Amino acid sequence: MQTDSGLARLLPDPSQFPSRYAAVTLPVDTAGQAAGDLDGILPGAQIDPATCAPSAPTAGPAVSVGTDDSARATLTVELVRTDQPLSTLRDQLQRCGTVRVGHSGTTATITTEMDPPPPLNADDTLALRRTVQSESGSAGITRHMQTLLGQIGNVRINVTYMSFTDSKADTEALDTLFTTAVSKVRKG
Repeated sequence: MQTDSGLARLLPDPSQFPSRYAAVTLPVDTAGQAAGDLDGILPGAQIDPATCAPSAPTAGPAVSVGTDDSARATLTVELVRTDQPLSTLRDQLQRCGTVRVGHSGTTATITTEMDPPPPLNADDTLALRRTVQSESGSAGITRHMQTLLGQIGNVRINVTYMSFTDSKADTEALDTLFTTAVSKVRKG
């Protein structure tokens, strides 16, 4: 995966995150790991069904993460360049409602449900809710995510609210940050 310094310039500044999310832009080496956390599939994982593996971007990711420690939640903006339209991902997600993954001896079940797409000034948008239930040891870990995706040209914008509790997602902060991210990519 190649890096793309142009993508990093398109990320919202940490000061543009909602105020209770202390935000940082991740260095290139940890951005890829953060991107794997967002879809629940780490590089090298065994995926069942195999046709549900995420496609590799042509460049990126560039990632900024805001953390709300009191809510045990994060807001993440991921930008990648891709040669595929967002409709390709939508079709795959509709076929891949439940996926099992294995990596380094641990397994997880990823459940994805589509939501109505946000109406924004992008070439295409989609929205989803995802649960990643890890089965590691006696106590598994569950991550709950709500994601808004948009695409402008070859830049895909992924803004995800992730929580380790089953509390209601901070949809207001998610919507605000997604609007900010799309606007910044649109302006270039």
